[in-house]
Amino acid sequence: MRRLRIAIAQIDATVGDFEGNYLKIANAREKAKDMQADLLVLPELAIPGYPPEDLLLKPRFIEKNLEYLDRFVKSTTDIAAIIGFVDAKDDLYNAAAVISDGKLAGVYHKIYLPNYGVFDENRYFRPGNECPIFVISGVNVGVNICEDIWYEAGPATAQAFSGAEVIVNISASPYHYGRGDTRQKMLGTRAVDNTTIIVYANMAGGQDELIFDGQSLIYDESGKLIARGKQFEEDMIAADLDIESVFRTRLHDPRWRKEQNISGNWSNGKVFVSPPSEKVKKPITPHFGEEKGFPGEIYEALVTGTRDYVNKNNFKKVVIGLSGGIDSSLVATIAVDALGKENTIGVFMPSRYTTQQSTADAQLLAKNLDIRLIEIPIEPIFQEYLDTLAPVFEGLKTDTTEENIQARIRGNLLMALSNKFGWLVLNTGNKSEMATGYTTLYGDMAGGFSVLKDVPKTLVYKLAEYRNSLAGCELIPSSVIHKVPSAELRYNQKDSDNLPPYEILDQILVAYVEEDKSMEQIIALGLPEDSVKRAIKLVDSSEYKRRQAPPGIKITPRAFGRDRRLPITNRFNELNH
Repeated sequence: MRRLRIAIAQIDATVGDFEGNYLKIANAREKAKDMQADLLVLPELAIPGYPPEDLLLKPRFIEKNLEYLDRFVKSTTDIAAIIGFVDAKDDLYNAAAVISDGKLAGVYHKIYLPNYGVFDENRYFRPGNECPIFVISGVNVGVNICEDIWYEAGPATAQAFSGAEVIVNISASPYHYGRGDTRQKMLGTRAVDNTTIIVYANMAGGQDELIFDGQSLIYDESGKLIARGKQFEEDMIAADLDIESVFRTRLHDPRWRKEQNISGNWSNGKVFVSPPSEKVKKPITPHFGEEKGFPGEIYEALVTGTRDYVNKNNFKKVVIGLSGGIDSSLVATIAVDALGKENTIGVFMPSRYTTQQSTADAQLLAKNLDIRLIEIPIEPIFQEYLDTLAPVFEGLKTDTTEENIQARIRGNLLMALSNKFGWLVLNTGNKSEMATGYTTLYGDMAGGFSVLKDVPKTLVYKLAEYRNSLAGCELIPSSVIHKVPSAELRYNQKDSDNLPPYEILDQILVAYVEEDKSMEQIIALGLPEDSVKRAIKLVDSSEYKRRQAPPGIKITPRAFGRDRRLPITNRFNELNH
C-alpha cells in the first residue's frame, strides 16, 4: 500500500528574525523526523517571515534569506521538506523550496500574486510560470503557494491533471472573522474537483496588524477533513496519506481519461526528489485542533495580536488608561491574558466629570485582574489649562475644545509614563469611534498599539460577555457592561449625543466601510436615513484622523489602514453625488 507520512509545522515566524525563525524551522524538522515523516511542510516565506514589505528591496535582506535557506538545505537529511523563501534569479519570486538529502531538489515560484486588501505582492515579486510535479517518496506531489489554490482552474488543477496525487499549498493567510470557514470549504472543494489530497500549511501568530490563524488542514480526495491544526498557535500535525485511495478513486472518474493535461500557460514536468520509503511505521492518529467559534476566535485573535506585537517589538510591560468604561476594561483584560497581570499597568485619571460609578468600576476591574492601578487626577492640570487659555478664549462658549483638552492631558500623562518606564501604551479606541472620528488626536488616540481598532462597539460588548463566561464570574464588572456609553468629558454626556445608537451605527459602518455600499443602498436596507447620512458624513470627514492612528489588529474583512486606502484631500462627497 502506497502511503506518504506528512508533517505540517505551523510556526509563528517574525519578519527579519532569520536566526529565530531558523531555530523554529530546525526544531520542526527534528520533531518531524521523530514522527518518521517522509515530508515536512512549512509555511509561505517561513525563512524571512511574512509580509516582509519593503525589506524585500534591501539586497542584504535577500542575501540573508538565501543564506539561511542554504543552511537548512545542507542540514536536512533523512526527510524531505518544503519551505517558503524569497528566490532571487533574474527577479524576486515568492518561492517554495523542495529539499531532500541535503540538496535543493527544486523550486516552485508563486504564480498568482495577490494585490488587493492587505496584499501588495505585485510591488515586489514576479509571477512564476512553471507547475512541476515533485516525486517525493515515490508519490507525485504538486507544490503551490497561498493564492494559487484559490483559483478554480489554477496551478492545483494543472498539477493534478498532470499526475499529482497530493497537492501541497504553503500559505501565510491573514485572519479575519469568517475566513477560516471560507478557506475550509474552498480546500474541500479543490480536493473533490481534482481528486487529490490537499495539504495546506498556514502560518500562526501576529505580525504588526495581521494575525495568522494557523489551522493547517489536510483533506483526502473525497473532500473529507482528516487533520486540522490549532487556531492561532504553533502546532505540528501529521497524517498518513493513502495514495492508493487517490488512484482507485480516479479509476472511477472519467475525467482522468479525457483531460490528460490542463496546464494553462504554465510549463510542467517531473522532478525526482526521493525514493519510496521502505520503513515499517506504526500508524499515527491525526489530531483536530479546536475551533473556537464566535466570538471566541476573535478574542483569541486579539490576545495573539497583542502578545506578539508587544513581545516581538521588545516591550516588557504595557500601560492602559482605565476610564471605568467598556473599551478600556476589555483592553486591560486582553492584555492580562496576553502578557500576564505583572506586565499590565492601569492608570486612572479622574476629572471633575468622572462619576463615582466609573471610579468604582475602574478600581474593581483592577482588583479583579489583580493589576497595578496608578491614580493621577487631572483636575489641577485641567484647571491650569483653562486659566492659561482664559484670556485667549474670553467671550467664547465652552465646547469640544475643553473636552479635548482633558483627553490630551490623559494622553500626555500616559506617554510620559511610557517614556519614563518603557511601557507600551495600548490605545483603547474601537472601530466605531475610529470610523466616525469620535476620538481626540493626541488624546485618546495616543498609544503605540490599538487593540480594538478593528472591533465595532457592539462586538466589544459581546467580547466582554464572552470573557466573563470563560471566567465564570464578572471579571469585567456588569456595571461596566450595562452603563450608558460616555466619554465623561462634560456633565451628563452620552455617546448618543454625537452618534447614532451603536446598534444602528455599526450596521451602517459594515455596509459603508466594509462593503462600499452607497447611501441609497444602505437606506434601502431599512436603516434610518438621517442616521445613514450622519454616519457617512462623519466617516468621510475623519480620514485625516485615521491616518494618524496607531496600528491595530485586523479582525474584520476590511480594516482601516492597509485594507482601506482613501486620499485625505478629496472633493468626492457621497452625500452629494
